[in-house]
Amino acid sequence: MIKKPYIVFVLPTLTAGGAERIVSFLSQNIDQGKFQSKLLIAGYSTDSAYMVEKVDSIYLNKSRVLFSIPSIISFIRREKPDIVFSSISHLNISMALVSFLFKKTKFIGREATIQSAYKDIGISTRSMFNPYSYLSKILYSKLDMVVCQSKDMAEEMINNYSVPKASTIIINNSVSFLPPLKDKFENNNYEKNVFRLITIGRLSKEKGILRLIQILAKLNFEFTYTLIGNGEEKQIIFKEAEKLGIVDKINHVPFTTDVHSYLASHDLFLQGSYVEGFPNALLESCMVGTPVIAFDVPGGTKEIIENGINGFMVNTEEEYIRCLHQKMEWDPLKIRESVQSKFNMEKILGEYEKLFFKILGL
Repeated sequence: MIKKPYIVFVLPTLTAGGAERIVSFLSQNIDQGKFQSKLLIAGYSTDSAYMVEKVDSIYLNKSRVLFSIPSIISFIRREKPDIVFSSISHLNISMALVSFLFKKTKFIGREATIQSAYKDIGISTRSMFNPYSYLSKILYSKLDMVVCQSKDMAEEMINNYSVPKASTIIINNSVSFLPPLKDKFENNNYEKNVFRLITIGRLSKEKGILRLIQILAKLNFEFTYTLIGNGEEKQIIFKEAEKLGIVDKINHVPFTTDVHSYLASHDLFLQGSYVEGFPNALLESCMVGTPVIAFDVPGGTKEIIENGINGFMVNTEEEYIRCLHQKMEWDPLKIRESVQSKFNMEKILGEYEKLFFKILGL
């Protein structure tokens, strides 16, 4: 009997987030006839926002990735996996360091964002494992492969982190399942209807929620704005909304497992981000047939949006406001088809399987 390649997927936590959702999905849905997989989580089971019943999951119950490294080393030494697959920058950097101890194991890091763009908007840390440190830039190049979600991300890994081009691969995020399609939407007269707008994401600086609030305050039609997510900028965002007189129009939902129903019941998805990895909520909005308006920023947004087909991508706040006022007839089926053909589950899982076999020389 031929031994199946054994892959250990590693995450800092299973809290709500794009990387956590994608990696937990991948660990559970990789073809078990071809691979053996386990999911190793540095954090606590009580923090889990995702069900992982289809994969053997091990929680190390550590408050920080740094504290979990000895346990991860012991696990790899005991289990002897063929591949260790990690995601999120500080964990990838830690695994690159660990890789020196295990020459027979291949280490793959999945990058979740474009680090230089974070630095440009003033977000950084001082830890030696932060993505901007000299040590980190050396360690990234020691991974056997870096999975990038977008072309922009791959270019950063090659140009800023000295990762060889041959050690980078672009694999977009996938749609995890096919949600119900919303009814055909017609953009009616704003003066007679309340337009339903929605954003899903962390309430953090890079997500640009504050500038969306400032844009919404300039609209001349009735609207409601559903904001799903939580984060450190919550008070700043709502203070600004109150100052601008639109706080009563906002419905804040800290967390939900019913994302697709929310998306389907709204007319437009708004993305205000200054940088993105490969925006899952935007992708899911298109899958239910709800169009999107987003800024043209570093990351994978430009690989999803097709202007006039599934939404609009803009460069300025003035353009954003013009698009919000523009009356359009959208076809939910065409919106879905624009992303389903490129990012369906079978296609993306197939790309990962090819990568795993290739890196093992099989």
